[in-house]
Amino acid sequence: MQYPVQKDLISRYNLREIQAPILSPAHRGVPVTGQIMSLAQQRLLRLSSIASSSTRTLHFTALRAWQGFENERHYEPGEDALKRTWHGLTYDFRRWKRRYQEARNDAFKRRHPIAHMKHSVMDHEVFPYRAEVLIIGGGLSGSSTAFWLKERFRDEDFKVVVVECNDKFPSSSSMLSTGSLAQQFSQPEHCEMSQFTAEFLRHSGKHLRVLDSEPPSVDLLPSGFLHLATTEESANEMREHWKLQLDKGARVSLLTPPQLREQFPFLNVDDVVLASIGLENEGSIDTWQLLGAIREKNLTLGVQYVKGEVEGFEFERSPTSPEVHSLIEDADEADEDKWKRQRVIGVHVRPQMTDASARPIRAHLIVNAAGAWAGKIAKMAGIGSAKSGMLAVPVPIEGRKRTRFVIYAPDVPVDMPFLVDMEGRLHCRQMDAGHTYVVDLIPTPEEDKAIDHSDPSVDYDIFYEKIWPQLVKRTEGFSTAKIKSAFTVLEDVNTFDSAPVIGEHPLYTNIHTMAGFGESCRSAMHSIAAARAYAERVYDGAYHTINLRRFDMRRIVKNDPIFEKYRY
Repeated sequence: MQYPVQKDLISRYNLREIQAPILSPAHRGVPVTGQIMSLAQQRLLRLSSIASSSTRTLHFTALRAWQGFENERHYEPGEDALKRTWHGLTYDFRRWKRRYQEARNDAFKRRHPIAHMKHSVMDHEVFPYRAEVLIIGGGLSGSSTAFWLKERFRDEDFKVVVVECNDKFPSSSSMLSTGSLAQQFSQPEHCEMSQFTAEFLRHSGKHLRVLDSEPPSVDLLPSGFLHLATTEESANEMREHWKLQLDKGARVSLLTPPQLREQFPFLNVDDVVLASIGLENEGSIDTWQLLGAIREKNLTLGVQYVKGEVEGFEFERSPTSPEVHSLIEDADEADEDKWKRQRVIGVHVRPQMTDASARPIRAHLIVNAAGAWAGKIAKMAGIGSAKSGMLAVPVPIEGRKRTRFVIYAPDVPVDMPFLVDMEGRLHCRQMDAGHTYVVDLIPTPEEDKAIDHSDPSVDYDIFYEKIWPQLVKRTEGFSTAKIKSAFTVLEDVNTFDSAPVIGEHPLYTNIHTMAGFGESCRSAMHSIAAARAYAERVYDGAYHTINLRRFDMRRIVKNDPIFEKYRY
């Protein structure tokens, strides 16, 4: 058999009259005795040796997909003590063997972290003292950030720690979100993030599957959002936004009142000028199932979840810098100068244990994904505490109380679309393929100021006085609706412009924010895409797929708000 490289050499030097016996693998390297080699034979032997050595670098087998590696089984505390002990004692040896084989069979001989040994002990059950990336908040934003960081760089020595507080979950938007998934927005980045999330959820079983377990389900209920414009001004805005949505690849249709009556004869659209409805990639999901699937996947990727509460940040100053309070008489000015001269190197976390004290966790990057509590976390680092300068600008994310009502309306047709009325303030969504709906009303700025956001009680007057009359006006079937339950949720609202804050702080560049999705209920549909963009920003230094650069703190410093017309 002649290799392709050998054929090229024989053809190039016109040596076809010399046959394969000298070129065969059995004769390579064997000295020829009893005969006088011609000059052509000597040249061919040298070329054959070159060709033979060249073929050693050519791999004719498929490359091994080491990227598909999954971490091994996770043993819970108290589960099968003997196997758990044996697994811990032999883990490093199995890991070294696997990495050696992967590096040995790497076709491109790359110098990659798969080739080095583990330099620290595993501490999945021990409170960590260091991490490459520390994420504050274990909701959808924080867990999605951890997922994309470890999905792209799966080395166990790249430690990602998520600090979460169980006391905050019952009122967080990740647990109580309606899970809206929509494509209709007035900002191009929001359209792109929603389309990516829809594609991700379509293949969530593949992305979030753990080993040989059943693919997770997110209970996707497809249904288009129907937006109603009741004035000529809002109708003109809807047409402009519709062009943007089509340009970004969304499938959205504009409907005139006659078309509305033909498609939805049970709706009263006498005051409607124009409407838009999504034709695909819209609906609702179960955010709690999605969060559970992401967390389970993160555990297999090596993410460590810590039950605790952040109580402060750890700073480091240059040893050569003087004590500013001894040089500056004004105390406020001295404090501000001190904040500028130091850098953040970690956080103080108090474990959720009896009589536990705060412990430091040092980290290179800190992600503030605390949701409704992101503003308070940022203030612990001095952001927003100064009277002037960069630190005088706070992270304007606060918890805002929103009330949602679960109603049963048996007389409403089952093909009722997800309704967005009252200029985007009233929302009515089906919980399942039946007659159960979730309705809520976004308050006006004046109404929002009068709400006690620390009071979790439900105000039923909101439904009977504001929501129910408008629903009955649109569809008479809601006249027999009954309230099944009601609950309140704390949304992480950006009080500056209602848009999320994504990116690093201008002064403390290792503190990143991933919060503010709450006002438009975008946590479920945008946190996954924003987390992937953040991973690109960390590893590559720039956004590749969706450019979210204008959503960082710079727009707040420059007083350049981003207003989103559509809310869900």
